[in-house]
Amino acid sequence: MPYDHRNTARRSLALALAATGCCAVLAGCAASQAAPPAGKAREAQEAQETREAQGTQSRPPLASAPTPTGSPSPAPASQGSGSLAGRTVVIDPGHNSGNFRHSTEINQKVNIGTTRKECDTTGTSTDAGYTEASFTLDVSHRLRDLLAARGAKVVLTHDADRPWGPCIDERARIGNAARADAVVSVHADGSAAGHRGFHVILPARVRGGAADTAPIVAPSRALGERIVDRFARATGTSPANYLAGGTGLDVRDDLGGLNLSTVPKVFVECGNMRDPKDAQLLTSSTWRQKAAQGISDGIATYLKG
Repeated sequence: MPYDHRNTARRSLALALAATGCCAVLAGCAASQAAPPAGKAREAQEAQETREAQGTQSRPPLASAPTPTGSPSPAPASQGSGSLAGRTVVIDPGHNSGNFRHSTEINQKVNIGTTRKECDTTGTSTDAGYTEASFTLDVSHRLRDLLAARGAKVVLTHDADRPWGPCIDERARIGNAARADAVVSVHADGSAAGHRGFHVILPARVRGGAADTAPIVAPSRALGERIVDRFARATGTSPANYLAGGTGLDVRDDLGGLNLSTVPKVFVECGNMRDPKDAQLLTSSTWRQKAAQGISDGIATYLKG
């Protein structure tokens, strides 16, 4: 759920509430607000949901410099043939559950080349309080394991191992430093009820300051097209019915994570957390596995040409 440059009034209200200690959720590309979970009871519930979704798998810590995560293992037959050995994929779990408690830090602006934007946001949530940050980390872990099973070197921008962030400019730098063959930022949208489906955000051609996306526009589109196709096949869901003309491909010039990237990169908005029907899917561990499978298949298809 990246910032929505088309809904600045709601974004400003959400930021003001966060700055005064009120926990307002900053909604996504077609922004809407939701109250975040509060208190230790909610934190314990989310922790339990994550443990149930992830089972007993160990999660290697993120080093100060990008390092591979996960261990290669035989790929299931459903993943298809072909190896991603020698390829590097960076997975960027959108937001951080700790952002709710660090409004001052995440509201500080960073340079994204063409302008300055807030370091990060809290992300959105379902009406029941399942946060986008919890969703993105769960899907990212599943995606990491699927890609590692194909032989890829996998790097996470964070693994809930820091109190907040990283900021959007740092997320871009991690992908650049890893010289990634592909970077995928995992999100879920916060649009209005009735808006359903997934979409992939592609970098527009921008140039200014440290931003120059000309070299990555074409390969990022190719990556996005592969993910749209495979995500639809794996999940049985359709491209978003509320933007991009039903293509599932939305081009943005206001996202620092894309503007500052020097390697092919896309954002995947897996569904709309503010719609009850989409929320039912997003909160299902079975469906999240399908979502990870679709993204993995799309990345693999792109990398294998």
